[in-house]
Amino acid sequence: MQDACGVVVDIGAADRWVRAYLPEGVHYVALDYPVTGRDLYGARPDVFADGAALPFADASVDGVICLEVLEHVADPARVVAEIARVLRPGGDAWISMPFLYPLHDAPHDYQRYTEFGLRRDLGRAGLGVVAMKRTLSAIATAGLLASLAIAGPLRDRRGIGVTLLAAPAAALVLLVNVTAAVLGRMWPDWGHLGIGYEVRARRE
Repeated sequence: MQDACGVVVDIGAADRWVRAYLPEGVHYVALDYPVTGRDLYGARPDVFADGAALPFADASVDGVICLEVLEHVADPARVVAEIARVLRPGGDAWISMPFLYPLHDAPHDYQRYTEFGLRRDLGRAGLGVVAMKRTLSAIATAGLLASLAIAGPLRDRRGIGVTLLAAPAAALVLLVNVTAAVLGRMWPDWGHLGIGYEVRARRE
């Protein structure tokens, strides 16, 4: 995103944190959904709108950012089509999406994408993949998921049982993370496992 230029729309902008990673000259437009944006994330957008019906003219923006949003919309293919519609020819979209990740922001968590499902929907919308990479290696993904499985059950519980489990859980999470860090340096990576995908796609 460091080479973004012109008008850039950030879908699911939340607290506008992405702005800090964009060049100074970019005209940044933060957009979020009224219910989830305001109630879950304390969003401060320029525009409240639905990603499936973007309030912008055809071919009117130079870039679109959509990070960790598509799993939370009922029709992700429609949102991708809207991204393609508002992008000018040659404009770029930066999209990220989880592949393996626990349920979150319930009940607004509807799906996950494989690499090929993401490529399919981008292609159908007229967006060509410029670059795609997995988020985290296979070993790092396994370590993160194991840590979440250990800590997750304790997160929203109270009582003496949870207090007694807190120290062992912290030790286990530390052990898992250290093991994953060491093993990740020694073991061959496996391209079929990752926490998600980051994509740069271009309007054809």
